[in-house]
Amino acid sequence: MDLYSHVRIIVGVVISLGLTHLLRGFANIIQRPRKKMLYGAHMAWAFFMLIYVLHYWWWEFQLRELREWNFAIYLFTIAYAVLIYMTCSMMFPDSMEEYSGYENYFFSRKSWFFGLLVALFALDLIDTLLKGRQYYLHLGSAYAARAIVFIVACSIAIRTNNRRYHRVFPIIAIAYQLVYIFTLYSREF
Repeated sequence: MDLYSHVRIIVGVVISLGLTHLLRGFANIIQRPRKKMLYGAHMAWAFFMLIYVLHYWWWEFQLRELREWNFAIYLFTIAYAVLIYMTCSMMFPDSMEEYSGYENYFFSRKSWFFGLLVALFALDLIDTLLKGRQYYLHLGSAYAARAIVFIVACSIAIRTNNRRYHRVFPIIAIAYQLVYIFTLYSREF
């Protein structure tokens, strides 16, 4: 077995745990919609994370082209996958007993959620810059703009309780992420 296959298995396990957590959360809501008071912004962010996980899983296949693996690259790749899992785990708690509904849960954990998103986008930007100028230029200016916009917008989200901001931001984030994905992979469609 080559080293990439080994890394792919571990990353796949961690990412699949995040995906499972999201899907289980959605399934619980479908099974008992009245049991938990839904909050649109929370549901939109859960959907955003679903898109993010699926996009990462598709992108991760590109790691097969990396010829030289070392422990630092391995650790960085695993750390990124763990960060994605942790962000997914913030979407649906194991128990809602402490909360009056998903809005209450969302605002009680928003600093953690948006802090993890800031870390995800910062880590992704660092990773891309470490891969060199050529790789960075290959992704185009939309890549850096996406990372910076998300870091700034998530930093604002940590500090504000403005309900309008929290309703609009995930809609824009989902649209932006989908446009980014379809633009990045336009040749594959």
